[in-house]
Amino acid sequence: MALRKKRVWFVIGVALALAYLLIPYGCAPGKPEMVKTVTIPDGTIDPELWGKAYPEEYETWKKTEQPEPAGKSKYKRGFDADHLTYDKLAEYPYMALLFNGWGFGVEYNEPKGHARMLRDQLDVDASRLKSGGVCLSCKTPYAPQMQKELGVDYYSKPYKEILAKIPEKNRELGVACIDCHDNKDMGLKLSRGFTLGAALKAINVDEKNLTRQEKRTAVCAQCHVTYAIPKDKEMHSVGLFFPWQGSKWGGITIENIIKVLRSDDSYKEWKQNVTGFKLAFIRHPEFELFSNNSVHWKAGASCADCHMPYTRVGVKKISDHRVMSPLKNDMKACMQCHTESAAWLKEQVTAIQDRTVGLQIRAGNATAALAKLFETAHKAQAEGKVIDKALYDKAKDYYEQAFYRSLFIGAENSVGFHNPTEAMRVLGDSVAFAAKGEGLMRQALCRAGVPVPVTIDLELSKYLENRGSKKIKWDKAVEFKDPSGVQDLF
Repeated sequence: MALRKKRVWFVIGVALALAYLLIPYGCAPGKPEMVKTVTIPDGTIDPELWGKAYPEEYETWKKTEQPEPAGKSKYKRGFDADHLTYDKLAEYPYMALLFNGWGFGVEYNEPKGHARMLRDQLDVDASRLKSGGVCLSCKTPYAPQMQKELGVDYYSKPYKEILAKIPEKNRELGVACIDCHDNKDMGLKLSRGFTLGAALKAINVDEKNLTRQEKRTAVCAQCHVTYAIPKDKEMHSVGLFFPWQGSKWGGITIENIIKVLRSDDSYKEWKQNVTGFKLAFIRHPEFELFSNNSVHWKAGASCADCHMPYTRVGVKKISDHRVMSPLKNDMKACMQCHTESAAWLKEQVTAIQDRTVGLQIRAGNATAALAKLFETAHKAQAEGKVIDKALYDKAKDYYEQAFYRSLFIGAENSVGFHNPTEAMRVLGDSVAFAAKGEGLMRQALCRAGVPVPVTIDLELSKYLENRGSKKIKWDKAVEFKDPSGVQDLF
């Protein structure tokens, strides 16, 4: 009898144990589903139609229109719940002096996300749109089609005239699915052959040989790069290209970019008021800085790894299409590879950005001070003074070297983080060129009998007050200060 009871309890115990083990499996979600590729009809640009096939990705993409989490990033606040527009000229006042003479010196704002990229253009002062339809090249998914159909007119015709050729429903549509994906199999695709395609050929790279991981950066490099807009004699835009000639994949240097930009007068898009010099310009060179031997580039990381990390939506694992800084996503992208805490990682990023901003302000102020010396020299020449030509020419060469380097890092949107060592090298060289140029101009002015004060007044309020048709005023409260506290030395 006792033996029978033991057997009964043994059977009950085994049954309970099995039930205990099986219960979690009955409640646990199933395995992630395989993505079912859907073919989108050729020529489909409207992302809503793509979203019917890929709703999870589409929903995260739509979030690029929403305000970003506030207070996460010290220097790149972007578009927060207060819907503020952050004025870079007020944050970095030296830029207002150096850019005075064209649109960037009137209004230069922090962008508000991919969904709002074209609306940002429509909101900005009209002087920023003088280059024509070429300004739409990275702002609308209709750009490749219009460039192919219109040829040179696409570049040179007035901005609003080219904009009007976009279907009204999508006239304010920013980057969309078709910009990065093949409609047949959803593979990554380079849609802008007239820009990145040509640039890759210039550095002997066959886009067909790019790996998938390389394409996860290359699709971003279609727009997150610097570019030049060649002008004809009437200063109409006649093209668009990336100044990569002579560079190589993984080594597009500021030295070579400057060399290309200075090689042809048609690349000089504007005239700087304070110096009177015709100059080229550098815009958002994220890819160039990141790919130039940075730690993360060498480790094989792509733009998408950090700005579009994998996320789980229900039982699906997708790439998060709410493209934004890892800082604004609580460092989740970074923690895919790094074992440290989010707080520790954020401290490291902020420390890098603090150092970059400190040196950027010094480089910008030093370059601006040299620009004011050229202004002084030109006034002296108008009064009959003779300025030593050899000293002047050498100082001008140094000035342009300093200007383009300061501009390169100031325009790059990671505040140095994409490549900290290279950012500091470039800014350090900018300070050195500006200092050498200032020494030469002081000699030239001294020989001409023109007194030069020890501290040069940049007269920043003159360049910052009542800018453009909007009459934007300088809010000194938002000006960034050198975190090291030594900006007064420059």
